[in-house]
Amino acid sequence: MYAPPKKKGPRRSRPQFTGKLRLRVGDTVRVIAGKDKGKEGKVTQVLPSEGKVVVEGINIVIKHQKSRQAPGAMAAVVQQGGRVEQSAPLYASKVQLVDPGDANRVTRIGVRVNADGTRDRVARRSGGVIENA
Repeated sequence: MYAPPKKKGPRRSRPQFTGKLRLRVGDTVRVIAGKDKGKEGKVTQVLPSEGKVVVEGINIVIKHQKSRQAPGAMAAVVQQGGRVEQSAPLYASKVQLVDPGDANRVTRIGVRVNADGTRDRVARRSGGVIENA
């Protein structure tokens, strides 16, 4: 009797990130682990479902891009091919916010609820309010 071949491992998708990302686009962060440790940059994109952020000038990867031409009779090049450097996402746990009010030291981020119900992000080290960029 025929039996289909067994699968060699779990075929599951990666679990969703369930923590809280308190980083926002425009925040200045410092990398605390990995090949770019010690470098600083601005957050350009936040990916909350993956628990990752994209930081300008950090975690640079090279993408090999194929040249593309415009459709139709005119064969004009729309996009030139070659090696393109771009920032790749990295885990948010590898970066910490730089607190400008505390001599550019890194800090954790907390949330404080005001009396009128609004929420402010607060630097844990200095206790100052972090302005939204």
